[in-house]
Amino acid sequence: MVGMVLAAQVAVAQNKVNLLLQNGKTESYETQAVESIDFDGQTVTVNPTGGTAVVYQGDVSVIAFQKQSSILQAQGWQESAFVEWTLQDGASYNVYVQGGTMTDWTRIDSELVRLYPSYGRADVVGLAPGSYRLRVVPVIDGEEQTAQASETGSLTVTAYDRQGFAHKDYQGVGAYQDDGTLKTGAKVIYVSAQTAKTVTAELSSGTFTGVQAIINAYQKGNVTEPLAVRIIGLLQADDVDYFGSSAEGIQVKGRAADSELNITIEGIGEDAAVKGFGFLVRNAKSVEFRNLGILRQMDDGISLDTDNSHIWVHNIDVFYGVAGSGDHAKGDGAIDVKSDSKFVTVSYCHFWDTGKSSMCGMTSETGPNYITYHHNWFDHSDSRHARVRTMSVHLWNNYFDGVSKYGIGATTGSSVFAENNYFRHTHNPLLISLQGTDAKGTGTFSGETGGMIKAYGNIYAETASSAYYQPITWAQSATSFDCYETASRTDEVPQTVVTLSGATAYNNFDTDATLMYTYTPDAAEDVPAKVTGYYGAGRLNHGDLQYTFDNTVDDTDYGVNTALAALLDAYTGTGTTSGSDTTSTVPTDTTQTTQPTVEDAVICSFDKSGTPSSSLFTVVGNGSDSKGTATYNGTTYSTCLKMESTTSITFTTTETMRLTLVFGDTETVSFKLDGTKTVGTASTYTIDALTAGQHVITKQNVGNLFLLVLEKTE
Repeated sequence: MVGMVLAAQVAVAQNKVNLLLQNGKTESYETQAVESIDFDGQTVTVNPTGGTAVVYQGDVSVIAFQKQSSILQAQGWQESAFVEWTLQDGASYNVYVQGGTMTDWTRIDSELVRLYPSYGRADVVGLAPGSYRLRVVPVIDGEEQTAQASETGSLTVTAYDRQGFAHKDYQGVGAYQDDGTLKTGAKVIYVSAQTAKTVTAELSSGTFTGVQAIINAYQKGNVTEPLAVRIIGLLQADDVDYFGSSAEGIQVKGRAADSELNITIEGIGEDAAVKGFGFLVRNAKSVEFRNLGILRQMDDGISLDTDNSHIWVHNIDVFYGVAGSGDHAKGDGAIDVKSDSKFVTVSYCHFWDTGKSSMCGMTSETGPNYITYHHNWFDHSDSRHARVRTMSVHLWNNYFDGVSKYGIGATTGSSVFAENNYFRHTHNPLLISLQGTDAKGTGTFSGETGGMIKAYGNIYAETASSAYYQPITWAQSATSFDCYETASRTDEVPQTVVTLSGATAYNNFDTDATLMYTYTPDAAEDVPAKVTGYYGAGRLNHGDLQYTFDNTVDDTDYGVNTALAALLDAYTGTGTTSGSDTTSTVPTDTTQTTQPTVEDAVICSFDKSGTPSSSLFTVVGNGSDSKGTATYNGTTYSTCLKMESTTSITFTTTETMRLTLVFGDTETVSFKLDGTKTVGTASTYTIDALTAGQHVITKQNVGNLFLLVLEKTE
């Protein structure tokens, strides 16, 4: 009864009801679409006027109501928050933020406001953890339309995970402080395809134009300001003023070894990426890369080359590089740590079927070099996770997801601590060169002398009943083994345990309190869910480039995935316009124009480009013919519309109808209808009483929509 009264109040006085969840997400429902909200202890049930109830089991912390008409979705993330809204014809937008230390509404930079074909979006970055609200104000003919402003509910902003060697005895890697806010005096430049050659920065040593020219200004050692390079949308090689490295791409370089630069290169939103080049870092201290996609790079995605320290690479999506011959078919390195780079953290990165994921160490290091890899998603990648020479490396809470060649490899006197990782169907999860599993068969992963691996708390799942999917421990074979497995994480490896080749002993760096950082590992069984979750590996919402691997094939196949390669080659960005001075142009209200007649039923399929078979539906998005099949009423469909961040399906009905969405046969997909999350329970979802009016279907989870069916109700 409480739920019925609550819903009645909402329908009269409010436009939306917002449920703030324990994980920081906000689920929003149009009040006119809610029949009631019921409470039973910690269980909250939202009963829509049509469709299936949505049940929240103990994860709703706050229920709030707001009066607003245009916001589609809004969420907090790691030191950022975003909002999306419907567009008004002829309007530009100002967006404001309130919360944290900002007691008043504060307008965000206009470059953070972008207009997509069917919606607007703003991302606010540099926020300290806390609660925030965002306000979207249309601007028409230069005047803010405050009466039409829309506000979000409370959005929870969390902190990035700063565990790892990059932050050992060092505060504020990059342009940001450890509380998530910009350092005092930091310069911010916004770099897009349109501005990369013309962007200007006034630095302490002069005024510079072009993104590489601005970064190069730091080489002389006389620039004192921290620098945040914020990338908007897709940046391709031809867009850049010039490259500091002809082999890699944009170069970040200091004057001498370990020069403190305080530079962050970050992507804004879900679709920031670079294509056709990568990044080279030399002689640098305090450099950060975050929330960025890298694809079809010339050589490495990110190469940490000579004499670097306190480098933090996190929340990066790294895909195939430029194809070469032999073992370079997927490009060269994804993220490499080389040549006396030390105090480095690579965390929460998503490696998409990369061939050579991460080389860590050469042969020239003078040491000691301390490196951390944690919470990375090695997603059907092949090898080098990492391939370690000479260095002391801590790999913990990484998700090895269908690895076809080998996981972690230790050579050349290195010491590796592999802790609480989750290896799912990973071939040769741990290797020491020239012994144990590596000494079996006809070849080795390395002919170099051995490095020592300490292992604790790892899970080896889906091992296919094969010895090659779990390591040989010292306890099983003291003369030839893949790792020394300890009973606790604090146990030392005896110095009498040495490698067969090179007689390397483990240096026990991880038990030395003067060397190690403070960290709290997750249980290994929790790693897959955390790494693939909302705050997990890769960009915000896992980025706009999505591909679903087929475990039955891709777990063991280390060749190029032609469908993924084609997706990368075809990718040209999302075509946004940026800045609050940009006005939107939206179609005339379709309720005022002639609509196709809906008779007893309309069945709409999609071709491989995403074009609908029925003119009743207006589609923005991409199609595919390689996402499996869907069967409906005895007919099998093989082409679909991919549900991605930019996908929208708009249609209008003049009476109450039944709507059915048919996704891939093996999928269970949630979606948004008119901005409200609808949770799927099978591959087909039916809304029995869809009210008359204009409706918009957008992405909630990544999936593939094969069919839409509209039917008249009795």
